[in-house]
Parts: sequence; structure tokens; C-alpha cells
Amino acid sequence: MSTLSTHVLDTAAGRPAAGVPVRLETRAGEQLGEGVTDADGRVPALGPELVAGDYVLRFDVATYAAGFYPEVVVVFTIADPAQHHHVPLLLSPYGYSTYRGS
Repeated sequence: MSTLSTHVLDTAAGRPAAGVPVRLETRAGEQLGEGVTDADGRVPALGPELVAGDYVLRFDVATYAAGFYPEVVVVFTIADPAQHHHVPLLLSPYGYSTYRGS
């Protein structure tokens, strides 16, 4: 079973994005977990242990700062549930990026 963490960084300000609500869901919309980024911009454990499948992370970035994107939705696939999965989010006022972290 896989565990999941996330990290949100404000690349425009050059600091972690603290206070961002994050929700983990199945592709069908069932909520599995939620958290809020800490002072370091991290949610170290989000939701239960996960099996192989597709999942959705919803970042309520409007709570952190008003901008062009009020919400960032990241859909990802867990293929190997034996591994830990880390999904960072890099924010700026008019863009964002994400990647499979370690």
C-alpha cells in the first residue's frame, strides 16, 4: 500500500506556501483525506494507504493568495503501491507546475 505526501512552494515569493488546504479524492470524487500545508508548505501524510489506481489532489490556492487559478487539480496514477508517492506543487500568480517527487 502506498503513502502520499505533498509540498507547496510559492516560486514568486521564494518561500513555502503555508496554509493551503489540500484534499485527496478518488477519480469518482470520494474524499479520502485532507490537510493544510504547514509552515514549511508540507502535508507529510495525506489520506489512508493507497492501492494502485487513479487519484485526485485538489489544492485550494485561493485560500493562500488570490490569483488567476483559485484551485489546482492534479490527477495522478499510482502504479506501484509499494512505493511512497510525493506530489509537489510549484505556484506563481499566473502559473503552476507539478512533478513526481521523492
